[in-house]
Amino acid sequence: MTPPHEPEDEGAYRPRLIRSYTITAGRTATSVDLAMEATLRLQAGAEAPVLSPSAAQVLEVCDRRSVAEVSALTKMPIGVARVLLGDLIEQGLIRIQATITDKSSTDERLELIERTLRGLRNY
Repeated sequence: MTPPHEPEDEGAYRPRLIRSYTITAGRTATSVDLAMEATLRLQAGAEAPVLSPSAAQVLEVCDRRSVAEVSALTKMPIGVARVLLGDLIEQGLIRIQATITDKSSTDERLELIERTLRGLRNY
């Protein structure tokens, strides 16, 4: 514990002040099927309604990133990030980019895995 007169380390872990179920209104699932490696894209021309601070934070970092990367960058549990991303998809603000298909090359698959690992390591 840091004494009151000493500044805290900026990189130190700080517990969340808001419980995860409060951020998601108690929801643990969404109607949108989101894999951890799914890549997200902002919808061009979509106007954002008034969003909660957590949803706005997710929207700010999600373009061209995977669900796992969004979770790591926002420091939110993956389940919370999935619920918020599902809400944003349903509102038409973001979409899931088809990145891996049966016709995807090995390089495309490796690049996706590397991006996901980078995001998780940064968490």
